[in-house]
Amino acid sequence: MSTGYQIKDQSACYYLTFQIVYWIDLFVKQVYRDIVVESLKFCQKEKGLELFSWVIMSNHIHLLARNSQEDLSGTIRDFKKFTSKRFIETIFSTNDS
Repeated sequence: MSTGYQIKDQSACYYLTFQIVYWIDLFVKQVYRDIVVESLKFCQKEKGLELFSWVIMSNHIHLLARNSQEDLSGTIRDFKKFTSKRFIETIFSTNDS
């Protein structure tokens, strides 16, 4: 179990940061930014994610978000799982690094 910050109130608004392992500048390429945007849109439509502000930097993402279905932890888990798999698939299919 993570020893970092935990979401205690599943319906509250949180400032979230997700970084790429080893701070690799993955998001300098449009294809990876598109994966993030597509995933965020899906989470908004299907999982109740409400985004108030967000930015994609070269190696990390910031969100100001909450979940109308009171499951922010689950939404974040699914978002990270899906996007990480898509990143890996894209890296291997394009021989990109």
